[in-house]
Amino acid sequence: MTPKNLEDLYIHQLRDLYSAETQLDDALNKMAEKATNEQLQNAFRQHRTETSRHRERLERIFEGRGMSPAGVACKAIKGLIKEADENISDSKSFLGADAPPEVLDASLIADAQRVEHYEISAYGTVRTYAEILGRSDEHQLLSETLSEEKSADSKLNAIALEIVNPAAASA
Repeated sequence: MTPKNLEDLYIHQLRDLYSAETQLDDALNKMAEKATNEQLQNAFRQHRTETSRHRERLERIFEGRGMSPAGVACKAIKGLIKEADENISDSKSFLGADAPPEVLDASLIADAQRVEHYEISAYGTVRTYAEILGRSDEHQLLSETLSEEKSADSKLNAIALEIVNPAAASA
């Protein structure tokens, strides 16, 4: 469907985000399993729980409109997940099966932050659309998710700067 106005574009973007959040559920689980640093594992697990809440908020927006959140496949997240998978798969990865655990964790953080930055941008955009369209209830839900995405990025950044990257530099 070609968007005819900002409302149509907004709905399309929300569906894209719903697809992204759905795809990220499995990816975050896989990243938590691959991570070797306990704080990083916990960060991925916590964000997986948050991702479920993000999806639920999007579902609430669509339910309130009597619409389905399905119908769009987020190709950007699919590509970012594919790249992360290629980076961490044991035999064919850029890192190789014998990469030091600290380097693997640094790679996982880099891939996760690419995803977070995409989501921060996307949620910032739809939140602005909601504000312009006078959808204050939706604006509030999207603001909550945006705040959680920023917090997840900050947490990953702290783990990288304080623990993982210095350890990877010494590996």
